[in-house]
Amino acid sequence: MPALVFLFLFLVLPLSSLFLVSVTEPSLGLGNYAKLLGDAAYGRVLFNTFFVAGVVTCVTLVIGYPVAWLLAILPARTAHLLMAAILLSMWTNLLARTYGWMVLLQRTGIINRTLIDLGLINEPLPLINNLFGVTIGMTYIMLPYVILPLHATLSGIDPAIMQAAAITGAKPRQIFWRILLPLSLPGIGAGCLMVFVMALGYYVTPALLGGTANMMLAEMIAQQVQSLLNWGLGSAAAFILLAVTLVFFAIYVRVVGLGKRS
Repeated sequence: MPALVFLFLFLVLPLSSLFLVSVTEPSLGLGNYAKLLGDAAYGRVLFNTFFVAGVVTCVTLVIGYPVAWLLAILPARTAHLLMAAILLSMWTNLLARTYGWMVLLQRTGIINRTLIDLGLINEPLPLINNLFGVTIGMTYIMLPYVILPLHATLSGIDPAIMQAAAITGAKPRQIFWRILLPLSLPGIGAGCLMVFVMALGYYVTPALLGGTANMMLAEMIAQQVQSLLNWGLGSAAAFILLAVTLVFFAIYVRVVGLGKRS
């Protein structure tokens, strides 16, 4: 009962109030939702949000899977040191990390200067104030959220299963696709769901690395509420994020199952 009361006061009640605002301001109806889904400018913001979230999820999975597997097979001392480095990146201030990427990616930053000095490019590349810069910054920030659940899942897989497959003649590629990958699906699902949902609502990194020309949904919500005082449209955008999150969580539960969550 205390838990239910807590959820009602701090989750159900605020969300219900927010939903009422989205359908009553400035007038009663679903006009705010129709505006968000029908206006080309807001459609571009929605596309940027889901496109970046999807790309970041895929890239973090591609990078994070081998890192998680490495952590699972390394000697304990080395694995602990590597895990400490990953956790340290999570504990570092988000704003400081984002500003670090701004320094690296700007036209006079280390990356462009190095490429020019090596003769690989003649003029600086546009690595910031676009979706490319947002994707790089968010991938770096989101990597631990894929690595940690994957590492937990991979560490629980008995190595004898893969040894048995190798003894019976399975090639490394077959062992990966038919044994390791299926057994690690709970970790993949948990990590990808966490990254995708967090990326949908991220604000600081897209605002600093993407600029106003590449606005994402969280930045638009802040602009509507804080600057334009348009609570109805901002609330509707927030509920679209909530609906998408619930849909993906339902898909995850359907595919993986609550009993197999990492």
